[in-house]
Amino acid sequence: MNRRLKQVAVVVVAVFVVAQVIRPSSANPPTDPTRTLAAHLGAGGSDVVSVLDRSCGDCHSNATTWPGYTQVAPLSWLMAYTVKEGRKQVNFSEWASYSPDNQHSLLAASCKAASSGKMPGSAWTTLHPEARLSTQDVQTICAAAHS
Repeated sequence: MNRRLKQVAVVVVAVFVVAQVIRPSSANPPTDPTRTLAAHLGAGGSDVVSVLDRSCGDCHSNATTWPGYTQVAPLSWLMAYTVKEGRKQVNFSEWASYSPDNQHSLLAASCKAASSGKMPGSAWTTLHPEARLSTQDVQTICAAAHS
């Protein structure tokens, strides 16, 4: 049994090492500052922009911070997938690409997700407690959605 356990351990380590070779891209796309949410809301929207940047920006903008642990497979794969999907849902760096009706809908969806506690995800806030939304933060997002 001891020999079998060693064989399994060698295989697991080998798979882990080989997995490190398969790296998703962690390069952020370039951002045109005139197309961002901040540029479109102006100075009057600085509160909501601050909240969204802090709590949502890593997955929903082109300004993702890639911590060291996201360079290790399989976490690198998970983070790359999460960011890709998050940007697909809403990208605050590409705000100008959305129609005004769609912008309103996206802010309303952000309010709903924040109010229900769905966003930001609990796995993310466990590793990044600064991303947790306070009641005031949720109210700020929802106020922007209703204006």
